[in-house]
Amino acid sequence: MTGRNETLIPAIAEITDIRAETPDVKTFAVLADGKKPFDHKPGQCAMLSVPGAGEAMFSITSSPTDKEIMEFSVKKCGTFTDFLHNCEPGQQITVRGPYGRAFPVDTEFTGKDLLFIAGGIGLAPLRSVINYCRDKRENYGKLDIVYGSRSKNDLVFYKEITRQWSGDKDVNVYLTIDREQDGWDGHVGFVPNYVKELGFDNNRVAIVCGPPIMIKFTVANLLDMGFEKTQIYTTMEMKMKCGVGKCGRCNIGSKYVCKDGPVFRFDELDKLPDEY
Repeated sequence: MTGRNETLIPAIAEITDIRAETPDVKTFAVLADGKKPFDHKPGQCAMLSVPGAGEAMFSITSSPTDKEIMEFSVKKCGTFTDFLHNCEPGQQITVRGPYGRAFPVDTEFTGKDLLFIAGGIGLAPLRSVINYCRDKRENYGKLDIVYGSRSKNDLVFYKEITRQWSGDKDVNVYLTIDREQDGWDGHVGFVPNYVKELGFDNNRVAIVCGPPIMIKFTVANLLDMGFEKTQIYTTMEMKMKCGVGKCGRCNIGSKYVCKDGPVFRFDELDKLPDEY
């Protein structure tokens, strides 16, 4: 199915593996006819559906460099996600995509130091980008990853972060949690403040994803640190519904998030109405 041109046609797929990341986040591995349903780029999304249970758009959290599997990390937060969290391997679903504009990993990011900043489940859309850059290290400079959540138990991909990312050459990981916790000897504090405390130079690209309030204060701090809006990217896939610009749910001003995004550079957002 790789290379399908018709993204509206769902592929019948199977959940082959389920991995618990946190108490309310699970990662689902999906195959169609024993292989990845389709090729994608970092930052793109896909529609998962089960007739009678619902459908929703999710970031593809596995890297395009993973040729064996496609993964989605899903937070339990509604009827369809509740259904997915109660599934067992072997559950049939449909998947269609990929949708949306990807991160410019092969153009604007090439040859540059990259700063990834995430809060909570916001690391899920960035995992695809981070692992893509890790697998193509020769194309990028230093990778700095700042990630925080409410508690240690809410840090998604914790084993992958500590056992893989932290061990890579020229990859630095900075973890933080909101409040003191027994058994946590790392940094304590909110992500926007931690970014400013770490004091990164502004000769790099910053990629930010997380709750809206976290993004707002993080970007404000990056601007105070000398970053330009043209150096900062985010993703807004939570605004997407149909994926093809038909339902209008993601329409804002002259843009459709599903077609013009979900990846946006921050100077592009200045051109959208204030509600965005």
